[in-house]
Amino acid sequence: MEHFLSLIAEQIQTQTWLDGAITVTALIYVWLAAKEKVWCWAWGIVSCSLWAWADFARYNLWVDGILQIFYVGMGAWGLYAWRFGGAGKKELSIRRLPWSSHLRILAAGAVLTLLLGLVFDRYTPTSLPYPDAFITAFSILSTFLTVRKVLENWLYWIAIDALAILLFAARDAVLIAFVMAVYAIIAIFGFITWRRRFAAQSEQ
Repeated sequence: MEHFLSLIAEQIQTQTWLDGAITVTALIYVWLAAKEKVWCWAWGIVSCSLWAWADFARYNLWVDGILQIFYVGMGAWGLYAWRFGGAGKKELSIRRLPWSSHLRILAAGAVLTLLLGLVFDRYTPTSLPYPDAFITAFSILSTFLTVRKVLENWLYWIAIDALAILLFAARDAVLIAFVMAVYAIIAIFGFITWRRRFAAQSEQ
């Protein structure tokens, strides 16, 4: 435990203001999304924009930078969809998908994981190409589900965050693993909150 705490303290000291801003805005986004607040997407856009800038300007991580730009676009879509994507241009309501749809999502995620894994293995220095590819593939698919206010998006995020905790902890990136644990807790809260609201709106 002492080793774990000392690693966190050490890694906090190495963080820049940019790293802190990315983390704080991302946490605000996830928290507001869990509470079904439409302006969560504005915070997501800010966080991903800062992240993309860091990737391109400081870390030379172009693949991840392009992914963050994609998330910025998804944030703009999410802002519009949540506000005007419902019937009659009204606010979008929470919905569920049948199991057949989730089977197709899982199949698409598996194929995308294999394709990205091949690319990551061949063209990037990552030491764990297929777990990284899994997180990337299902994060993309889960973002689409979040934009469409599909209740089960939170179950996907819980699984993604759990794997991310293991990966970062294995690399001694305990601060990031801790942040992923916070994301997972918020995702659990999000699922419980959205399920209650879905039940309430179904009774109306």
